[in-house]
Amino acid sequence: MPVLKTWLFSGTAILMAFALIMFPKEALEASLSGMGMWWDVVFPSLLPFFILSELLIGFGVVAFLGTILEPFMRPIFRVPGAGSFVWAMGLASGNPAGAKLAARLRQQKKVTRVEGERLAAFTNSSNPLFLFGAIAVGFFHNPALGLLLAAAHYLGNILVGLSMRYYGRKEERNERSVETRSRFSLKEAFSRMHMERIQDGRPIGQLLGDAVQSSVRTLLLVGGFIILFSVVNKMLSISGFTDIFAQGVSWLFSLFQLSSQLSMPFISGLFEITSGAHLLSTADAQLLEKVVVASFFIAFGGFSIQAQVASILSETDLRFRPFFVGRVLHGCFSALLILLLWNPLYVNRTSHETFFPSSNQMEPHIDLLVTGWNQWLQLSPFITFFGLVLYIAIKARKQLVLSYK
Repeated sequence: MPVLKTWLFSGTAILMAFALIMFPKEALEASLSGMGMWWDVVFPSLLPFFILSELLIGFGVVAFLGTILEPFMRPIFRVPGAGSFVWAMGLASGNPAGAKLAARLRQQKKVTRVEGERLAAFTNSSNPLFLFGAIAVGFFHNPALGLLLAAAHYLGNILVGLSMRYYGRKEERNERSVETRSRFSLKEAFSRMHMERIQDGRPIGQLLGDAVQSSVRTLLLVGGFIILFSVVNKMLSISGFTDIFAQGVSWLFSLFQLSSQLSMPFISGLFEITSGAHLLSTADAQLLEKVVVASFFIAFGGFSIQAQVASILSETDLRFRPFFVGRVLHGCFSALLILLLWNPLYVNRTSHETFFPSSNQMEPHIDLLVTGWNQWLQLSPFITFFGLVLYIAIKARKQLVLSYK
């Protein structure tokens, strides 16, 4: 078996190298496309949340929330109260923030191995700006889909958390949970926050510098995976492998009475969400079918995001398999919830002018959302540039200080 893996991995690498040599122009275009998405969207949207999360951990706010929300998180999801912080930050900032923070709590021994794997499995999600701005407005030009996609996506994540509470129960018997208090105590929460900050001991300047360095390093890693999988997706498409996969997916879709025209966007979405959503929005199929497929691969996260998470989790003893199972469950739950919520959250809202504007009245709202999204894209490169310059300055200053010692 190890020999087979060696041949498989080495053979795949050789084929990729051969494809890059045969199609250098297409590879460069795919790299630039992935780089543009990282520079314009991913880096500026995640950097503030990553820095803020590091600061909140250093200031002891996570310990405060852990004590306050322990009676809620423990019986429902079987994770410590600190998991609420991971869940909230993962929801607000998007992938792969949940896995990064779950790994961070594991490194600090605030969660056990099983608890960390549960957290990573259900705290990763797309942020609301991406669902409403990029998917609903940017690709489908239909802001009414935003609420539907968000409801299915976040409710699906809750269902994953409820499902994963049963994971690892036998193994958990041999582990000692970090937080076992179930009594609400505001005084104790403030006391723990203060003790956490004292134990950290870093001054505010060092804490901020460490937060910037850690966040930028993670985002550079994320950018590398985005570019890599953009190229892989393009090479598979050019070489014809995507067409072969599409035939099998078309047969699978026929079992669920979905259009075969959705097979190619689905495969593309399995590798990278935005490219799949773009192809899906132009596919010749019913809107409900397209939204169901989009909801699945947005929740699944794509192999690009999963590779990012695998790299982040490799720095700890957290295993990747529970995360992958959680992504599959999230995709299935989200797709089913689209079918259940289609009438109450989309059809009924769009058919009653009282609750939602008519198609003619929707145009100003769509234009406003598109304008806001475009303004964000215009500002985001400056945020990326400033973040990288700040990282280089802090890194250089640290090296100078070390050289003088």
